[in-house]
Amino acid sequence: MKISLFTKIDKPTVKECIEYVKEHFNSVSVYQGKVGNPFPLEACNNSPDIVFSYLSPWIIPPKILNKTKLWNINFHPAPPEYPGIGCFNFALYNNEKMYGVTAHHMEEKVDTGKMIAVKRFPIVDSDAVYSLSIKSYSALLLLFIEVVDGIIANKSLPAAADTWKRIPYTRKELEKLCKVTLDMKEEEIKRRIRATTYPGMPGTYIEVGGYKFSYNPDR
Repeated sequence: MKISLFTKIDKPTVKECIEYVKEHFNSVSVYQGKVGNPFPLEACNNSPDIVFSYLSPWIIPPKILNKTKLWNINFHPAPPEYPGIGCFNFALYNNEKMYGVTAHHMEEKVDTGKMIAVKRFPIVDSDAVYSLSIKSYSALLLLFIEVVDGIIANKSLPAAADTWKRIPYTRKELEKLCKVTLDMKEEEIKRRIRATTYPGMPGTYIEVGGYKFSYNPDR
């Protein structure tokens, strides 16, 4: 089988994902990048049997999806309740007790395709964005291996009964979650801090007189 794998550079479990694909398939094209990088145009020349999107920084365009012979599969680091961006953040803000990761068919619109499999695990009170993300990446790799093993053994894909529960969250909604105002109650501010404090992320901020003041727990 010919495989095209789209993934992000330097994300946890990506190295293991690439190694597993190369170990089990003879023809593998790997495309890696960061958010903001241009889409790798050389991928448009391929006609793979399967496209895997594993923490991809790109939305895979229709001209790629339409050339795939078998399946276009995305591995999303969140359960069906949290499509789109900021999945860790919104789950923590909503005080969820369970979380998970999802494998699903890719359609032109992001996080709308039919479910293949969902793997769930608990969120504990001490979890923050970083710890939840690490748990999710570990679960995502396990789910990826299970799906790949199923393809190799059965030449088919399972179908999960789960469905997407809402339209995908947007970057604008995530940015709104980061903002606190003077009229917010203490509990609301604490929820937002827990949900948006992460290394390299803008995090919680307040805007006064046209200036943004960010919360930094390390100072």
